[in-house]
Amino acid sequence: MMRILLFLATNVAILVVISIVFNVLGLSGMLDAQGVDLNLNALLIISAVIGMTGSIISLIISKWSAKNAMGVHVIESPQNRTEQWLVDTVAKLAQQAGIGMPEVGIFQTPEPNAFATGMNRNSALVAVSTGLLQNMNADEVEAVVGHEISHVANGDMVTMALMQGVVNTFVYFFATVIGHVVDRTVFKTEEGYGPAYFIVQMVAQIALGFLATMLVMWFSRYREFRADAGGANLAGRQKMIGALRALQRGQAEDLPGQFAAFGINGGGVQKLFMSHPPLEERIAALQSQH
Repeated sequence: MMRILLFLATNVAILVVISIVFNVLGLSGMLDAQGVDLNLNALLIISAVIGMTGSIISLIISKWSAKNAMGVHVIESPQNRTEQWLVDTVAKLAQQAGIGMPEVGIFQTPEPNAFATGMNRNSALVAVSTGLLQNMNADEVEAVVGHEISHVANGDMVTMALMQGVVNTFVYFFATVIGHVVDRTVFKTEEGYGPAYFIVQMVAQIALGFLATMLVMWFSRYREFRADAGGANLAGRQKMIGALRALQRGQAEDLPGQFAAFGINGGGVQKLFMSHPPLEERIAALQSQH
């Protein structure tokens, strides 16, 4: 909750700074002089509501979404030795990390993968694939679980969701400003909105959205290095390196949507849009630790 309040406060502070800058530079007056009747302060507030609402709702329902999207079977009562070992391992690492016991789940896919989600570090979900359990040894699986536990302990789910909300806020704000300016000054629309406004705003949102995605993905890659280091501290550095090398032998499939940022894989085509660094870079980072 403190992390959420901090990000909301940060978002408000940025909005205030932008508003002050616009007033000091006289941008509002310049727009008025050009016939652009746009209330920038009101737009900032509307943009924040639009930008943050979706991210916060996604965060709140993240565990429910994960269970349904990935078909996660939550282990309520272990039915075999593998499930018992997995629950015991999660419990041990969670205690080491100082967080509450997460829900533990398994999802059906032949590729080795895992993810963590949830809005509360003391009430999260850690899930692994059947392929992970079948294709990795116990030490490697333990390291993967340590990686996911580190995501939870670091509050990565909350941080990523709220960061996405912040960038969404400013994508909508600047796209709307651009749409208004073009509609009023170029196409001379005097009342209401002309077609140019909607077209230009949509194009601007797409273009700015690409830039925002690169920023969010850079932050996600930074978080992956931190989670690898956390997994190494919890399970052992050699175990974590071994787990990443096992993934190199058979690349994990991409997780859908919001869960990709908290998986263990190293997927992606364009590096700027990758949620995870290349596996060789992650291994090198662990090997360089002393």
